[in-house]
Amino acid sequence: MSHRSRKNTAASHPGRRAALPAKARPPGRRDHWLVFGICTFLGAIVWLVFGQTLRHDFVNVDDTEYVLKNVEVARGLTIEGAVWAFTHFHASNWHPLTWISHMLDCEIFGLSPGGHHLTNVLLHMATAICLFLVLRQMTAALWRSAFVAAVFAIHPLRVESVAWVAERKDVLSGLFFVLTIGAYCRYTRRRSHVGYAAIIVLFALGLMCKPMLVTLPFVLLILDYWPLNRVNQVGDRNFFQVPRRLLLEKLPLFALAGASCLVTLFAQKGVIQPFAETSFPFRMANAFISCAAYLRQLFWPSNLAALYPFPVGSIAVPGTLALILLAGISLGVFVLRRRYPYLVAGWLWYLIMLGPVIGIVQVGIQARADRYTYLPQIGLYVLLIWAVADLSLRWHYTRLVPVILALMLLPTLAFTARLQASHWRDSESLWSHAIACTSNNAAAQTNLGQAYFEKGAIDKAIAHYQSALQIDHHQVLAHSALGLALLNAGRPDESVTYLRKALEINPNFADAHYNLGNTFLQMGRANEAIAQYYQTLEINPHDIEALNNTAWILATWPDAAVRDGTRAVELAERADSFTHGESPVISATLAASYAEAGRAADAVKSAERALRLATALGNAARVESIRAQIALYQSGAAFRDRRYARQMR
Repeated sequence: MSHRSRKNTAASHPGRRAALPAKARPPGRRDHWLVFGICTFLGAIVWLVFGQTLRHDFVNVDDTEYVLKNVEVARGLTIEGAVWAFTHFHASNWHPLTWISHMLDCEIFGLSPGGHHLTNVLLHMATAICLFLVLRQMTAALWRSAFVAAVFAIHPLRVESVAWVAERKDVLSGLFFVLTIGAYCRYTRRRSHVGYAAIIVLFALGLMCKPMLVTLPFVLLILDYWPLNRVNQVGDRNFFQVPRRLLLEKLPLFALAGASCLVTLFAQKGVIQPFAETSFPFRMANAFISCAAYLRQLFWPSNLAALYPFPVGSIAVPGTLALILLAGISLGVFVLRRRYPYLVAGWLWYLIMLGPVIGIVQVGIQARADRYTYLPQIGLYVLLIWAVADLSLRWHYTRLVPVILALMLLPTLAFTARLQASHWRDSESLWSHAIACTSNNAAAQTNLGQAYFEKGAIDKAIAHYQSALQIDHHQVLAHSALGLALLNAGRPDESVTYLRKALEINPNFADAHYNLGNTFLQMGRANEAIAQYYQTLEINPHDIEALNNTAWILATWPDAAVRDGTRAVELAERADSFTHGESPVISATLAASYAEAGRAADAVKSAERALRLATALGNAARVESIRAQIALYQSGAAFRDRRYARQMR
C-alpha cells in the first residue's frame, strides 16, 4: 500500500492509492493465517541469528556487575531483592524492572549464562513481532510493516542489545515501547479512560527498564502526524502546528519522562563527564559524527565493535561535514513532507530518540554505541521501506521490486548479524574483534587484558594492560588492573607503583584502593592493607570483599597489636547480612571474628554454617580448612592466619 496523503484522500495524488485505515478493511480468515505466518517467520529469523548465543558465556563488561557479583540479583527473585531494586541505585542506574528480570533468570537458570541469553533472545523476538503487529494496526500496510519488523529483527546493529546479557534493559524496554505505541493506537480509535491508563502504565514500566524511553511522548506526537493523521483531523495543519489538544493529552506522559530524567541524573551523577574533560563543542561535533555514522552503519554494517573510542585530535572538519549531511537530509524531508509525510515522521523519530544518548550529557567513555540505535533506527526503516515501496509503484513490475529486495537484503543481514553475534561468545573474542575494528582503543586493550587475566594468562594480560597505557597513560582502570596482574605475577613492589598511579589519577577509584590493600596484605603490611580497605569502604560501604578482608585481618592476624575482635565482628556481620548468610567465605570470616571476640559458641555455629555451604559447593580444600577451624573454636581457641608471617613488618 502507498502512503496516505495529507488529507487522506486518493484524489489528492492522482495515480496513487491512499492507505486505508485498518478498521476500514477488517482482516479475513486468510489474513489471519498470513499474519500468523509472518509472526512465525520473524521468530524464526531471530532464532536463526541469535539462537547461537545460548552457547555463549558472560562477558567481562557489566555482566559481572549486573549479575555474577551482584548479590541481590544472583540469589534469585525474592521480596527483599525486589525492594532493593526499587530503592537502590546500582551501577549508576535505576531500572528496577531490569534488575527483577535478571533476578528471575537467576531464580530459574542460576548463573548458567545460556538461560540469561535465552531471555534476551525471546524478548527481542517478542519486540519484533509486536512491532510488526503495531505498524500494521497503524498503517494497514501488511507487507511494509513485515519488512520493517524483519530488518529491525536481524540488522547487525541489534547484536549488541541482544547478545549482551547486561543490555537486557534494551530488549525489555523495547518491548514496553512497542506495547505503549500499540496501546496508544487503540486509544486514538476508542478513546477511554481505561485505554489512556494502559498507555501510562506501559510507559512507566518501560521507563523502569531503561530511561532512554523518555522521548516516547515526542514519538507519539510524530505518530499523530503520520500515520495516525490526527494533526490534520483538527484542521489544515502540518507537524510544526501541533494542535493544543494533542499536547495537553500527553502532559502526564511528559511528567513521567521528566521524573525519569531527574532520577537518572541523580543516579548517574558520579559518572557524568564534566565539560572540563570533554568540551561542549567537541561533544556537539561528536554528536553530529555519531548520527552520520549510524546512518552509514545502517547501509554498511561493517567493523562493528563493542566500544568505539573518541577520535584523537580535532574533529571540527568531520563534525562540520556530518552537520551538513544531516541538515541536507532534514531540509529534504521537510520539503517533501506534504507529498511523503512518512519521510519527516521517520527522520524525526530517528533524531529525537537519539537525543538522550547522543553524548551531550556524556556518560561513559564511548564515542557512540551500536545499542543506542535499537529503537531510533525503526524510524529510518519506516522511512526507507515506505519510500522504496512508493517508488516501485511507478515501475512496471511493481510487485517484483519489494520481493527481490527482500530476497537479497534479508539473507545478507542475517548472515552478517550472525557473524557479528559470534564475536560475543566470550570476552576474549569480543575484545579481540573490537581491537581489530578500531584504533587507539585503550579500553578494549584493558578489557582483553582482563579476559586473559581471568583465564590465568598473566603475561598476556600484562602485555595488553601495557598497550592500553601506551595509548592512554591516564587510563585509571589499566593502571589498577596492571597493578593486580603484577601482584599475581609475584612483583608486589611494581604493583604498588601502578596502583598508586591509578589513585593519583582518581583518588576515589575503589578498585584501586582494594587492589592496593591486597598488595599490602601479601607483603605482610597489615595496617597499610587495612587503611586501603577502609578507603574502599568509604567510597563503597557495600563492598563485600573489602569488608571480609578487613574483618579477616582484624580477627586472625598473628600480631596482637593489629587484631580487634569487636571491630572484626561488626564488619563481618555487615558482610554476612549483605550476602544473606549464603557465602561460605564470609561465614568462615564471621566465625573467626566471633572466636577472636571470645564468643566461642557463636564461632562454632557460624563455622558449621560455612562448612555446610562449602560442602554444597564441593570445595574440598575449604571444607578441610573449616573443619580444622571448628576444632579450634570448640576448644575455645581463636584462629591465626600465619601465611604472611615472614613478610610481617
